[in-house]
Amino acid sequence: MAALCVLSLTALAGAEGWEKTADINLSLNQSGYGDSWTGGEYGAINWTFNANLNAAKTLSETWRSENNLKLSYGQTHSQYLDADGARTWASPEKSADRIFFESLLRMTLGKLADPYGAFTLESQFLDSSDGLGRDLMFNPMTLTESVGLGRSFMEAEDQKLFSRVGFALRQNMVKTFVNATDETDEATESMTSNDGGIEWVTDYERVFGEDLKVVSKLRAFKALYFSESDALVGLPNEDYWEAVDMAWETTLSASVAKYVQVSLFFELLYDKEVELRGRYRETLGLGLTYQLF
Repeated sequence: MAALCVLSLTALAGAEGWEKTADINLSLNQSGYGDSWTGGEYGAINWTFNANLNAAKTLSETWRSENNLKLSYGQTHSQYLDADGARTWASPEKSADRIFFESLLRMTLGKLADPYGAFTLESQFLDSSDGLGRDLMFNPMTLTESVGLGRSFMEAEDQKLFSRVGFALRQNMVKTFVNATDETDEATESMTSNDGGIEWVTDYERVFGEDLKVVSKLRAFKALYFSESDALVGLPNEDYWEAVDMAWETTLSASVAKYVQVSLFFELLYDKEVELRGRYRETLGLGLTYQLF
């Protein structure tokens, strides 16, 4: 699925007339200690790969297509003391994993608000939550189709602000292993749930000179329908699906040299069905970056 998104966006970007950008960066942190080291520190290696690909085109006087693909994957390798007191490298653990693809087709009528249609795919490369060392690719996966009205409040070279609201349908697909105790059994089963409601999305981008850029996206979804609501009647979480889901992410990137970039990524999530409290993650990295387009 991720490869299909990449190929689709690459094909769009390769076509004539498309406005395209591709920011790719790799950050790496490493520390190591010899066996004779007497402190309590342990060696560690942390690496993260990020890609932000965009392709946009004004198809006609009234239609514009905008496509965005964000990929992120990283691992942490760390040492521990084994039974003999030696520092031993443990198996790597995933530190970042995300696939996000969004395709937006909107009319540019120049009115108070313009109609739009959008498609979004969210997933991850590997689901390692099984507990027995078995991984599932592209799990879970959420597809969203939405239509509504949007308005561009700012449209300049150094600053953009676009907000939209409409009705959205979501399909949430989750795969699980059938045998929860046998690590050699890789049979899986799939479950799909559907919901529909009101979606609000706001995108903001600001460029400060040539070396500093801020990109932010705020998404909110209020479900009005849930296909599994009858199965939850009488349970403590029977109305959790009615709560507003929210996702806010901001990336601050600064170039300190031609191929060296400092980036700060912050994401705040709230989904009552997943966790009663809000969830957040933050990544600060210094690494190599390359602008393909």
